[in-house]
Amino acid sequence: MKKTILTALMIGVLAAGSLGSYGTASAAGSTGFKDVPGSHWAASAIQTAVAAGYFKGYADGTFKPGAPVSKAEMAAILGRLSGQPVDASVSSRFTDLPAWAEEGVKAAVQKGFINPAAYSSGKLNANASLSRGELAVWLTNGLAKVNADYGTALKDVTNTVVPAKEYFTGKLPAALKNAVAVAMGTGLMSVGEDKQFGVDRTTTRAEVAVLLARYEAAAHKQPADFQGLRELREVGLTGTNLKVIAPRYVKVPEEKFYEGYDYSKVTDDFSKIRDKELVTVTGYATVKVKNWIIVNPYVRGDKRSIYYPVFVDEGSTLLHGAYYSFAEFDLTSKGSSLSQVQAGSLLNSVSFEASTSPKSKAFKEYSLPHTNDITKARGIFTVNNPHYWGDGLLHFDPSLTTYVKLSSKDGYDFWVRAKK
Repeated sequence: MKKTILTALMIGVLAAGSLGSYGTASAAGSTGFKDVPGSHWAASAIQTAVAAGYFKGYADGTFKPGAPVSKAEMAAILGRLSGQPVDASVSSRFTDLPAWAEEGVKAAVQKGFINPAAYSSGKLNANASLSRGELAVWLTNGLAKVNADYGTALKDVTNTVVPAKEYFTGKLPAALKNAVAVAMGTGLMSVGEDKQFGVDRTTTRAEVAVLLARYEAAAHKQPADFQGLRELREVGLTGTNLKVIAPRYVKVPEEKFYEGYDYSKVTDDFSKIRDKELVTVTGYATVKVKNWIIVNPYVRGDKRSIYYPVFVDEGSTLLHGAYYSFAEFDLTSKGSSLSQVQAGSLLNSVSFEASTSPKSKAFKEYSLPHTNDITKARGIFTVNNPHYWGDGLLHFDPSLTTYVKLSSKDGYDFWVRAKK
């Protein structure tokens, strides 16, 4: 059940915007705090959070925007948020709470932000600084309490590609992955300049002020309102964001096939062939595609793919109005060696180019698996089972190949084309 209660922070979010990994806010005048000038990136959000009673300043006239927030402090703040459904029957059951935080933590639990069952020790470690990873969990728990579809989203993203460096380097804990994905998909949180989400980094008072405003804005929206979240869910469920970014690509209609063709095996559901052994043109290796990401380089703002900054450098474009197509490959060589040229001959599709990885600066900064990391002279792979991302194209120009076909060895034909 979702309550539509407008608070001061809903006004603050309009000024919050985004800057780097956390957001920006500017205020025309003074905030009233000696250490928060009107030009501070979170000034407006801090003002509205203080006005709403979520924060207080210090006796010396400062706000201390860079000071870390403890778990008990954050729980108390979340416990005061309006607009959250309340389950009064739930108990916090934590044994290490300071007296001043007991009611706040209890409220945060009853409002769905904190799940006591996730703390097997029975301790919140209340005085410890709150990490960004744990904050992502709390905030997305809260969204799921407001709207059940956010809870479904938390499940849908289990197998998604998270646009954060930790995901690609294998350092994003599985226990935090889903919450991080939903927090990023809704715009609540994002990566820093180093392209990392920073699950272990602490959360500051200024960041919390901005995040509270963003949270209340998200809680008043449907999950489907966020394109980034729709992409993450689609990739999690099917292995591709094609239907979100390139909806013109549809299943090839039955009338295009010759009489007698078994159309029942034709699908536009990429999950049917995801991570399955594919039929190849040449026999140099077996090939599987784990994920397929499409990026439209011609749009900006909310219409831009959440994966754009991972794969594409700002301002990059392609000829003939093509989109970028990036596939995550798993190959197994059938011979004593495998070259990039041979890998490129496996699939007859410009959209699934397995010979080389993207050359963008962004791709390298996010540390995605690259052919350069596993090849030697003359493009010979140094491993028998290369895993990497390939660099392809998705065409819309009718003078070029505007269809994609992949067949799995278990009988499915993924066959889509650009609708005119």
